[in-house]
Amino acid sequence: MQLEINKPANSIPVMVGDSNELTEFEDENIDMGSLNHSLAQTQIVRQLLNDERFTTIVELSLDIGQIDLTQFGLDIKRELKPDICLYPKGKVQPDWTCDVLKMPDMPLLVIEVLSPRQGMDEILRKIRAYFALGIQSCWMVVPTTESITVYSKPREFISFSMKDTEVIDEVMDIRLSIKKIFNL
Repeated sequence: MQLEINKPANSIPVMVGDSNELTEFEDENIDMGSLNHSLAQTQIVRQLLNDERFTTIVELSLDIGQIDLTQFGLDIKRELKPDICLYPKGKVQPDWTCDVLKMPDMPLLVIEVLSPRQGMDEILRKIRAYFALGIQSCWMVVPTTESITVYSKPREFISFSMKDTEVIDEVMDIRLSIKKIFNL
């Protein structure tokens, strides 16, 4: 008799200890990449790289050990990994001989791109956590609706769509062409 077990789509089997048993390990980012997700991320980064005030970094793990994220309904213990982070120019000084696995300093802005396997509620919980960590501005990008919502506080936001010409973040003084993000 063979039992079927429902496994999360983002789990991978790993060996634990000296045992021959496999244990499921969930990684929040295994299933996040898709064509639309990647293209939206790339087009946003392309525009942000033109702004000399900031250093733009993708997929950077943020050390969130100083806060209990369960208060936001997040089952994440050690790190959050936004799709895009923006730091003030000169704040991030890499040492190419010794890498940083989890960034202790929080960025000014984080951008989350909704993937096909994520729920909007998950991103909204992350946004609340980002503000609690001291991040000044958060964006939620939704490729399926070609829209971007800019949060200046957890409950204060402005949404932009293809009817608009620009995405405007007043906190960060950033203006990006929305057409250059979704019209390739």
